[in-house]
Amino acid sequence: MAIAPSPLALPLPALPPLPGVRLGAAVAGIRYTTGRTDLVMAEMDPGTTLAAVFTSSKCPGAPIDWCRDAMKGGKARAVVINAGNANVFTGKAGVETTKASAAAAAKLVGCPAKQVFLASTGVIGEVLPHARLTAALPKLHESLSPDGWEAAARGIMTTDTFPKGSTRTATIGGTEIRINGIAKGSGMIAPDMATMLCFIFTDAKIPADLLQPILSKGVATSFNCTTVDSDTSTSDTVMVFATGATKHPRVTAEDAPKMLKDFARALNEVLLDLALMVTRDGEGAQKLIRIDVTGAVNAKSAKRIGMAVANSPLVKTAIAGEDANWGRIVMAVGKAGEPADRDRLSIGVGGTWMAKDGAVIPGYDETPVVAHMKGREVDIAIDMGLGRGKATVWTCDLTHGYIDINGSYRS
Repeated sequence: MAIAPSPLALPLPALPPLPGVRLGAAVAGIRYTTGRTDLVMAEMDPGTTLAAVFTSSKCPGAPIDWCRDAMKGGKARAVVINAGNANVFTGKAGVETTKASAAAAAKLVGCPAKQVFLASTGVIGEVLPHARLTAALPKLHESLSPDGWEAAARGIMTTDTFPKGSTRTATIGGTEIRINGIAKGSGMIAPDMATMLCFIFTDAKIPADLLQPILSKGVATSFNCTTVDSDTSTSDTVMVFATGATKHPRVTAEDAPKMLKDFARALNEVLLDLALMVTRDGEGAQKLIRIDVTGAVNAKSAKRIGMAVANSPLVKTAIAGEDANWGRIVMAVGKAGEPADRDRLSIGVGGTWMAKDGAVIPGYDETPVVAHMKGREVDIAIDMGLGRGKATVWTCDLTHGYIDINGSYRS
């Protein structure tokens, strides 16, 4: 049965071919019985470097273990992603699946198995039928195309209601390079990483040790500042592959801060685009919520306060019901465990300040706040009045749709 797109959905942008990358999707029948694509593969040119950030879960999936080990080599030739089965909590069978999948893809590409990266998303605790995966790989490999971006974006979806992609250009040493990215995610979304997969490709030539800190920093202010339901997945993965197919001046460690400044800007924009698309597609979501925290004792404290508000079921359900109940925001600030002074705290929604100095503002008129909350995007402002720390985080509202989706996820 087709699922209606989220009311917050954004159209998939045109993702142009990117030198050094071919990709596509196929039907492997791993879990779905409706003929939907559930297997994605991308092949990159020899010499491709990579950087990655993975889930902080202490119960990671077998593909996470495989990738953490494989990325020590700093090189990548292929990535294989399946939807419908997370290959998590599957013991020795999960390990064997990763080995068999990587070996099969490596044989097709002509590279060592440790240059094949894997990601899985879907149901936890069920053995992944890797024979179906490996059987579908040869035909999929033959079909890989520079134009396969939309097929790949759709092939990695599970409970997603729309495909997610972003593209930007940047310059390195006066030469234009491109960045394309796709992502999936809808539920089990929380920082550290947020079930969330993201794959980004660039035709720039950047050593792995210079690419990694740029990615890690970008993830900290994008994916790790979003939440749908406060649940950190066992499979969260963000990878960046740099093919080096477009020639530009060589990037050295000494020159990197200046030469890669525009690249970092473009990568950060792609990361934030994709992170917000995942938040917009939160299971059952009807509203995107932005929370700006200022005046905290430091930036770390501001983020923790923002996330406490973003993860509050009471705040999220109030917004779903379009109830301008600022007391719930005060509650969430107070439970964050961060420095706070009730008599310095200010709360605003939609550009209207509702409370300052520990009390409602004299003459406060709720009318514009109620009008703002009827929209698809809700802005919350929190000023702690204690310092210069600030942070911005994003979440979505909590509706009965979340229960409907997750109550029947395996059936």
